[in-house]
Amino acid sequence: MTTQLSSPTANGPAPKPPGRSPRALWHLGVNAVVVAWLALFAVAGSAHHFLPHAFWLLVHTLLLGAVTNAVVIWSGHFAASVLRLPEANRGAPAALRLVCLNAGAVAVIGGRYTDRWPAVLVGGCLVAAAVTAHAVWLVRLLRRALPGRFSMAVRYYTAAAALLPAGAALGVVMARGDLAGDLPERLLLAHELINLLGWIGLTVAGTLITLWPTMLRTRVADGAERAGRRALPVLLAGLGMAVAAALLGPPPLAAPGVVGYAAGLVIAGIPWVREARAKAPRSFAAWSVAAGGLWLAGSLLGLAGILLSTTSWITVGERTSLLTAPLAAGWIAQVLLGALSFLVPVVLGGGPTAVRAATAGLERAWPARLTVTNAALLLCVLPVPSVVRVVCSVLLLAMLLHFLVLLVLTVVRGVRNRRKGTAEPAPPEAPARPHRVLGGVALGLAVVMLAVAGGGAADVRSLPVLERSAATSADGGEVTPTGRTTTVEVTVRNMRFSPASVDVPAGDRLVIELHNTGTDTHDLVLETGARTDRIAPGKRATLDAGVVGRDLDGWCSVVGHRQMGMVFGVRVTGGGGTTAEGSEETAHHHGGTASENTDEEGTGASAADAFDPMAEPADGFTARDAQLPPATGGSGPQVHKRTLTVKEAETEVAPGVRQTLWTFDGTAPGPVLRGRVGDTFEITLVNDGSIGHSVDFHAGSLAPDEPMRTIQPGASLTYRFTATRSGVWMYHCSTMPMSLHIANGMFGAVVIDPPGLPRADREYLLVQSEFYLGAQNGTADADKVNAKEPDMVAFNGYADQYDHDPLTARTGERVRIWVLTAGPNVPSAFHVVGGQFDTVFREGAYDLRPGNAEHGGAQVLDLAPASGGFVELSFPEAGDYPFVTHVMTDAERGAHGVVRVG
Repeated sequence: MTTQLSSPTANGPAPKPPGRSPRALWHLGVNAVVVAWLALFAVAGSAHHFLPHAFWLLVHTLLLGAVTNAVVIWSGHFAASVLRLPEANRGAPAALRLVCLNAGAVAVIGGRYTDRWPAVLVGGCLVAAAVTAHAVWLVRLLRRALPGRFSMAVRYYTAAAALLPAGAALGVVMARGDLAGDLPERLLLAHELINLLGWIGLTVAGTLITLWPTMLRTRVADGAERAGRRALPVLLAGLGMAVAAALLGPPPLAAPGVVGYAAGLVIAGIPWVREARAKAPRSFAAWSVAAGGLWLAGSLLGLAGILLSTTSWITVGERTSLLTAPLAAGWIAQVLLGALSFLVPVVLGGGPTAVRAATAGLERAWPARLTVTNAALLLCVLPVPSVVRVVCSVLLLAMLLHFLVLLVLTVVRGVRNRRKGTAEPAPPEAPARPHRVLGGVALGLAVVMLAVAGGGAADVRSLPVLERSAATSADGGEVTPTGRTTTVEVTVRNMRFSPASVDVPAGDRLVIELHNTGTDTHDLVLETGARTDRIAPGKRATLDAGVVGRDLDGWCSVVGHRQMGMVFGVRVTGGGGTTAEGSEETAHHHGGTASENTDEEGTGASAADAFDPMAEPADGFTARDAQLPPATGGSGPQVHKRTLTVKEAETEVAPGVRQTLWTFDGTAPGPVLRGRVGDTFEITLVNDGSIGHSVDFHAGSLAPDEPMRTIQPGASLTYRFTATRSGVWMYHCSTMPMSLHIANGMFGAVVIDPPGLPRADREYLLVQSEFYLGAQNGTADADKVNAKEPDMVAFNGYADQYDHDPLTARTGERVRIWVLTAGPNVPSAFHVVGGQFDTVFREGAYDLRPGNAEHGGAQVLDLAPASGGFVELSFPEAGDYPFVTHVMTDAERGAHGVVRVG
């Protein structure tokens, strides 16, 4: 057996361990930097909920801070060792490189957090300069030394160091921003490939040529050096192919490069497998490195699958984020901690007894720790509930903190003992007993299982459930079982159970077959405590409710789903399900069966009870045409004559929600009028309603006494005005109470083009208004209007209609969207998700136009009630772009739609 650290001649006698030497002091000092970065990572992990850019910070404190320092330190150590120049890795130049590296890392992280790109640029340059200097030193060291058996490892380190500046440059470019299309995703993948597989991966591969057999305490396998020489060109070629495809080609073209890189690892790894077969791993260090290798293999397989499964780099960017934990925590962190647990005792020195004592201190309970780490990480990457993922993340953080504590204690004891000239008693160097290893594995699994169970108990899934037999009737007695079974199928669709309730004869056994056709995980819980497991999309589960004798409530117990309307009801029929007293109680709790039967007459419960923002309209639904017709006529002022007839119309305003609206020409909003500055509008208003109405055109400036007067049913008037100013103007009924008349549908838009308005490829008009729902088929609730408590907000008079029948556009087209906020009470903050406005026209003036000196854009057109304007944008790629009012509670109750771009 050999140590292979100072002189890795695998077939020679073990070198004498160093005592109290400058080399040991050097390694203690520089590795304290690694430990400090790991501690910062642990702190950031503990406080990530309160930190901006938390994910980015965690990745870069670990990889740019701890791992990059470790790579520079230990690749220098191993290079000097294999070239038999052990003193070359210390001194002022090496210290200066580490100072430069850490100053750059701090500048990068600080600049990212303060949004100062120049700091990121300076930091990136410092990091690149430090690693380039390290590469130059490695080349000079290689030239200076005599040929050695394992000098191939130094070539791995040199290649890795040559790659990092390119990866750093890509990171600096991404931090600058202003990247269009899929370029951010392309650069990100190239950045990750170079830094993870190049800078870190090549370093790890070169180090394991000698470190792996040393950990196993066996000889280097025959042909290991030859395999290393053959593998390096394959690794570089595969990496280069993958990076080139990421920058220049489609995703599938990068997959062969990833496969080629994996093939290079296989070539290099064949001797490692032979070595492990000759001497099985028996320590934390060896098993931690081996586990890291397995996570790397799985990650490369997953990455190749992602690249082959899509032609969209944006999709690749979304999916590769799933590989961050396996690569960073599963592979890199485990290799780092395993290497430190083996190397730190050696560099502490003090003789074989001291080394064994230090190793024993770092390997306390290692089977349990290793099991907890990998089991928790596996659960983190699987599709488990968020609570389980949080619990497992806490376990991973605890394992890191535990290792850091052991490391600090081991170093402190070692230094103290060396100063005293004593050594701690060390356990005899004997292989770990199998039953102790298995016991540790069992303990680790038990810890994970208990932690997951405890986290699950804290989930909302454990809402208090009344443990009461379903067979209990409404009057408290037990219903007589009929011996029959009622089986029903319930489907989850769009955050709703369908059907939302089922009828069951009293005394029947109820079996519910639940099919989740939604896009999220769901379950069904009854108030009796009967429940299904949580089931993933596309899966099924069965709930046996037992014999049913009374009405039951049910719900989905996933956090927030019950509040979003995922409720279910079991209604008992046939006597025994309810009593007279029970009927009254049930009607109060569930909205009242008798009232619901009279809804069609307009005398039932509020239509708000029927409003479900997740509901879908009937087949064949067509949304109101939002396309804005162009202004008519040639040059010179035009006269527009139009008759508007007041009509009362029973109208569906959302799926299953009907109101009797007061309208202009039978629609709410009313007809759109369009013209140019200087045009005249002659409008005849005819009142065919049952009460008095009027009209007020904001586009005209005139005394309101006569043209805006209220006219009674059967009467008419003529309203004449000239449009002297541009904008999108509201018209509405001004009869008191004006708020109620507007809320019940009496509003519309007049669009007056600004002079010189350029042509757009598509123009749409969206009129936002709110609904204060009265009874089904009734009119608006005046009390709600007065209290400013809307039930629903909509564009163009129907909640979420453009979700079901989207607006359309093509990539690159210029799209102009006019928006009017009719109110009567709620403002709007119009926003297109995924879009940016380069033109904003609001209330008669441009706020933003293309080509402005600031290169500015806008995200929201904010409008008070009765104000309007337009925005312009183009869509960079195909997809569905939602539009909303960014008053998000209003968006969630109907002010939402989609622009489908092809």
